[in-house]
Amino acid sequence: MNLEVKQRILDKIKEYDSIIIARHYRPDGDAMGSTKGLHRILKLTFPEKNIYLLNEDYSDYLAFLGGEDEPQSEEVYKKSLGIVIDTGTEVRFSNKKMPLCKELIKIDHHIDTAPYGDISWVEDWRSSSCEMIVDFYRTFSDQLKMDKQAATYLYTGMVTDTGRFRFREVGAETLRNAATLLEFGVDTETLFAHLYLEDFDTLKFNAQITDHIQITPNGLAYIFVDRAMQEKYNLTHEQASNVVGLMDSIKGSLIWLAFIETEDGSIRVRLRSRFTTINKLGEKYHGGGHECAAGGYVYSKEEFESLLNDADKQLKEYKENNTGWL
Repeated sequence: MNLEVKQRILDKIKEYDSIIIARHYRPDGDAMGSTKGLHRILKLTFPEKNIYLLNEDYSDYLAFLGGEDEPQSEEVYKKSLGIVIDTGTEVRFSNKKMPLCKELIKIDHHIDTAPYGDISWVEDWRSSSCEMIVDFYRTFSDQLKMDKQAATYLYTGMVTDTGRFRFREVGAETLRNAATLLEFGVDTETLFAHLYLEDFDTLKFNAQITDHIQITPNGLAYIFVDRAMQEKYNLTHEQASNVVGLMDSIKGSLIWLAFIETEDGSIRVRLRSRFTTINKLGEKYHGGGHECAAGGYVYSKEEFESLLNDADKQLKEYKENNTGWL
């Protein structure tokens, strides 16, 4: 599948002595896992090459995966092959120096609304970018090397971006790719402990959040988490954003939104759905994403209310014209 573009990517990797890998800012498990996974695979396979993982931010939530490389000079970029993974648009680059690279490769599973790169491998039907990296490894397993560490990085991204293999993008090929990783001995018990155990303050915060969830007559669920609430419970932005997951099991609520106030006063929005799709809503409100998992921003009370109205209207129309939803 897409063998020609994968072969071109491998050929470019072989051609360059210096390679820089990057992702999107505010990284999730897929962004971290896919970049660290490919970085490890290439370091194992080509120990003679200079291969860097360079970004300008990090994730406290995923700190257990380990760090990244030290910044490099612009001269290094100018002679390097750049690979950006899990990043739909250039404005979302965590590493703003990536355009300086001699050549640039895009590997992504988001809808390709803003193409970039000299080589672009996009499969928007994939469950995660990590799955694409596993597929890349499997395609060239006679030439590439994998170990338990690389497999753990990649499995982390697959687990988190699929909601533990529950989302609609998960298919037979997804599970075959996951099985490939498990064959390298991924310690899933320790991994899941890192990902899903919570400290007591977070549990108390989650208990309060359930009292603040609002549901419209049409079933739209939403929550607003302001800075005061984040400070009261000593939450990182990531922890506050994860409240969207607290609304995913409400029967009849097919769309749910989490509004997270940021330090600069803007409101980050996390949009989720089942049965119906919400990526167009994300695109309308300064973001985008997948059919059932997207993000965006609102910058005023008017935009906040407009997004709620649009989402509520979409949900009402879906329920009126479809059956079988829960």
